[in-house]
Amino acid sequence: MEELLARVTARTGLDAETAQTAVGQILAFLQKEGPETEVGQLMAALPGSEALVAEANAGNGGGGGGLLGMLGGMGGGVMALGQKLMSAGVPMNQMQPLGQELFAVGREKAGEDVMGPIIGSIPGLSQFV
Repeated sequence: MEELLARVTARTGLDAETAQTAVGQILAFLQKEGPETEVGQLMAALPGSEALVAEANAGNGGGGGGLLGMLGGMGGGVMALGQKLMSAGVPMNQMQPLGQELFAVGREKAGEDVMGPIIGSIPGLSQFV
């Protein structure tokens, strides 16, 4: 996990805390929206990912009012994730580099046979990875 976070901060310029929060939110999103088997394999290939997901899920608070609530009512998906990332301090122009680096590490650690089905199963995700 330290390698992933170091690569994300180097690529995006985000501070370590923001990068950690963002990676946790993305992994939590993948766990919720992606294919269970492949996401489980990705999580297993990234030691420490379960802790980041637990932190992200604890911080969600379940509210989802305003724009996030409306998006959630429409399925939300990647748009809702983008809103969460912006709320965590990730600028819009850093979301794609963040996703690209996370998925590059995922491919290195878990393989394309794991990452391909994850990307293919979530509408809109491919534009960020």
